[in-house]
Amino acid sequence: MSQSPASRLRALLAEPRIHMMPCCFDGLSAKLVGDAGFDITFMSGFSTAAARIGAPDTGLISYGEMLDSARDVAAATPIPVIGDGDTGYGNALNVKRTVKGYAQAGMAAIMIEDQVAPKRCGHTKGKLVVDRSEAVERIHAAVDARKEGADILILARTDARHTHGLDEAIERAAAFKEAGADILFVEAPKSREEMERICKDVPGCHMANLLEGGETPMLSPAELQEIGFSIVAYPLTLLSVATRAMVEALADLKAGRHPDGKLLSFPELRRHVGFDAYYEEEARYSDTRD
Repeated sequence: MSQSPASRLRALLAEPRIHMMPCCFDGLSAKLVGDAGFDITFMSGFSTAAARIGAPDTGLISYGEMLDSARDVAAATPIPVIGDGDTGYGNALNVKRTVKGYAQAGMAAIMIEDQVAPKRCGHTKGKLVVDRSEAVERIHAAVDARKEGADILILARTDARHTHGLDEAIERAAAFKEAGADILFVEAPKSREEMERICKDVPGCHMANLLEGGETPMLSPAELQEIGFSIVAYPLTLLSVATRAMVEALADLKAGRHPDGKLLSFPELRRHVGFDAYYEEEARYSDTRD
């Protein structure tokens, strides 16, 4: 019997090394991450909101839309996927429903954060957090959902560094760990020294979030492992390069030029989408078509 996504993620995180985690936003990007040889991916809320509804990550995308995306992403790749569960979409009972829904969709872990709803991307303006007791209550509810049968890890995020300072963010991370969170995420530390203190003051499984142009320094995976991080997420890298490519191709077409030199060959595109694997599987059951 094959391991569940959560079991595979637990096994990976038990390894004494850091895991690089490019973040995805749909089935194709998730498939590409797995095909490239990465062990884990993360369904980014910023990127999913952009790709699915063409809107910013400001609480506009709904639980139902994120859940549909989670199903698509989990089905497209065999590697464990961590899903962005935002604030849990309501009170403690909503958090439990969200956690159970993500587990049923095939997510290996879910991130629950302490922002006030509607939330904001962690490196943009307008962030506010709920008080510490409500933040911990969300994690308690998420852990209760796991205890009640949801086979999923809980990634607890705090954005308190932005609003209350590093001390409060670390206190919240410690409280989340005590509540039963499996992975800890203090968003947007501003220096290597702050990152070192996070891992030192709250021992455990930590995730670093490296957003190009964001507030956290872009340290190498080796440096992050030395500090004590287990996962390094790249939340916008794929969305950014894909958006740039599309913008440039559209500008070429608008100017009357075809972007020939910027394209994959048609055979390469077919392979990445999955046609080659489909044809191979098809041949097992029927005559191969010309």
